[in-house]
Amino acid sequence: MSETVRKTVLKESLEEGPESDPENEAQQEQMPLKYIFLTIFSCFCPSYPINIVAFVLSMMALHSYNEGNIDGAKKLSHIAMLVAIAAIIVGLLIIAISCIVHFTVQH
Repeated sequence: MSETVRKTVLKESLEEGPESDPENEAQQEQMPLKYIFLTIFSCFCPSYPINIVAFVLSMMALHSYNEGNIDGAKKLSHIAMLVAIAAIIVGLLIIAISCIVHFTVQH
């Protein structure tokens, strides 16, 4: 009989841990945006070194969040977003310049 009492007490003490506290879960910060889709979209632009850096930063943000570094994940995801936007703008400029050169050059 004492075996079953010990098991139930042990089970109750494990259930009351900080991991199962609903208030603790509410206080835990949400996952910051990783901008993975934006960085993947930027990989289709012809600004290859810049968009690859944006994708790597996005993956680093995911890895930082999984390790529990919420502040680092927020910073990395914000930088990834800025670099992805820069890659898209540079890619569009490259496309525009190449179209202008192609259609204005006399053959």
